[in-house]
Amino acid sequence: MHVFITGVAGFIGSTAAKMLLDQGHQVSGIDNLNDYYDPALKQARLNILQDYEQFSFIQGGIEERGLLMGLFAQGFDAVIHLAAQAGVRYSIDNPRAYLEANLIGTFELLEAARAHPPKHMLLASTSSAYGANTDMPYSETQKADHQMSFYAATKKSNESMAHSYAHLFDLPITMFRFFTVYGPWGRPDMAPYKFTHAIANGRAIDVYNHGNMRRDFTYVTDLVRALVMLIETPPIKDQPLGAFDSLSPVAPYRVVNIGNNDPVELGDFIAAIEQALGVEAVKNYMDMQPGDVPATWADTTLLQALTQYKPNTDIKTGVTAFVAWYRDYYQAKDTATTT
Repeated sequence: MHVFITGVAGFIGSTAAKMLLDQGHQVSGIDNLNDYYDPALKQARLNILQDYEQFSFIQGGIEERGLLMGLFAQGFDAVIHLAAQAGVRYSIDNPRAYLEANLIGTFELLEAARAHPPKHMLLASTSSAYGANTDMPYSETQKADHQMSFYAATKKSNESMAHSYAHLFDLPITMFRFFTVYGPWGRPDMAPYKFTHAIANGRAIDVYNHGNMRRDFTYVTDLVRALVMLIETPPIKDQPLGAFDSLSPVAPYRVVNIGNNDPVELGDFIAAIEQALGVEAVKNYMDMQPGDVPATWADTTLLQALTQYKPNTDIKTGVTAFVAWYRDYYQAKDTATTT
């Protein structure tokens, strides 16, 4: 199987690529290696993938007109679309970056797929698409009309764009909404890294909404395993699995949650980091950030029905693995800098 991954040097993209390569598949990927966060981390992820003969890489932005069209001409069995401008807070300060990467970039992807259809396309959305919903756990059949950030709005727009292409051009598309992904090789702008880095260096951590937050933390390997399994289950029009299925009534299109189905109090997550580091955090309690939500919780009934798999890595295990990677990576980086 030949899989094309956008955002292949990213946190989730590189993990997915490695899993597919380890299974013997061919992977082609694209990434612009931008400086939203340290490009050295992206290059380090990419270096691991480039050790595989069956991996090929193209550096470029998916929003570049015609670039994806040319790449899709070689033919792909599956596409995993992860390239995006991420981050809730950054979308308030720099919304144009989200317009270009998330909306125009996804349009270019859909146009390329229209011309050269893969067997299945899997496009990343986000739990933030549920927005102001308070009925939990979030299920894919719920309305999601009130996004709280421009980032979430662009992702919900991607869902609508993808549905129209699935309907008009009979493209099998799965949108996957993932929930607070963490683990080794995680992004430095995300809370797990920020907490770990600050605590390890004796600095206070900012705890928003005075700690009254719950997240359905999902370990990256769990998410990617589910994603790889979903490749084999393209949506088929008029064949829903049951009332819980989000399958469109007019297109080979569905939305699938990928989460741990186990919301964790923010304080418990911080405690797991403290335990892994052997250091107690100094906490700076703050009000809620604009655009954020107090809780997330995934209903994974549909995911389990499609794949017979349920993400289940507990917080202690996942955080311990992340902290071990953090220490190894940054110790090696510091050693390289001083020698």
